[in-house]
Amino acid sequence: MLDVPVLFCIFNRPELTRQVFARIRAAQPKMLLVVSDAARDDREDEDDQVAQARAVIAGVDWECEVKTNFADQNMGCKARIATGISWAFEHAEELIILEDDCLPDPTFFSYCAELLTRFRDQPEVMMISGNNFQPTSRTEASYYFSHWTHIWGWATWKRAWQHFDADVSDWPQRKPNNFFADIFPSATDQQHWQQVMDNQHAGLIDTWDFPWTYACWKSKGLTVLPDQNLVKNIGFGIDATHTTDAESRLAGLPTYPMLEITHPARIKRHEVADQYTLENIMSVCSDKSAENGSADSPRPSRWKRLRQKLSKRILLKN
Repeated sequence: MLDVPVLFCIFNRPELTRQVFARIRAAQPKMLLVVSDAARDDREDEDDQVAQARAVIAGVDWECEVKTNFADQNMGCKARIATGISWAFEHAEELIILEDDCLPDPTFFSYCAELLTRFRDQPEVMMISGNNFQPTSRTEASYYFSHWTHIWGWATWKRAWQHFDADVSDWPQRKPNNFFADIFPSATDQQHWQQVMDNQHAGLIDTWDFPWTYACWKSKGLTVLPDQNLVKNIGFGIDATHTTDAESRLAGLPTYPMLEITHPARIKRHEVADQYTLENIMSVCSDKSAENGSADSPRPSRWKRLRQKLSKRILLKN
């Protein structure tokens, strides 16, 4: 059985929920916390889809404490996930977190459990991710450290989540100090992320992951990333909230088991790997291979759409 509590965030995709639940069931966590948003008023038949997804949890057939937090009215992505994680941390000191489209390799759970213990008292380590989007191995160890906060299957501690603020309330105070200068050497990237945070603070972006990234960067925190991918996103498609490009090369990336864990000698950010992510996954630079989605560069569709939206808002504002 798995000692670390698992938080499972679900919504309106019962078939995906069943697939991910099957992996959770195989891991048999002693505590399962389930967060669900409610159906949107303008979506026909979504009530039924939400009900079907919630019904999957009745399949718990092992010794497990189950806690649920089901919304009565639709809250949206940002509020539902953010408040759901905060609620879960009222019941646990550390969590493994999966959304309904994040299908983990079975070894993902032991990987998280071991590293949650190893870095429990290391405040510079803020989270453990199961994602690897690199084109090649980056280390002889089983994992490396990054400043990117990939959240398609991840784990963290209450001591890290306490820094999270969904409204990024202190951004106006930090902005004049050129907050991103210490993170990105390029002025283009600094300006892009400043615009992202301006819009996040203004309530124009309905997501929780940018505030979480901001919280980690404020704390100079690092993410543990596996040297091989441990979680497949199976939710790309027109019914997704963000990952709508079914042709994205990030859709359905293969996973590889981590049967034993070899630890790096020290905690140090892998700058080369992070630069690849910046140029090819986040697509905030002027790198043409990323913009064109070449064979060596996964197509950053979400980020391109975000930049387009932000640009339109700037034009409208002016």
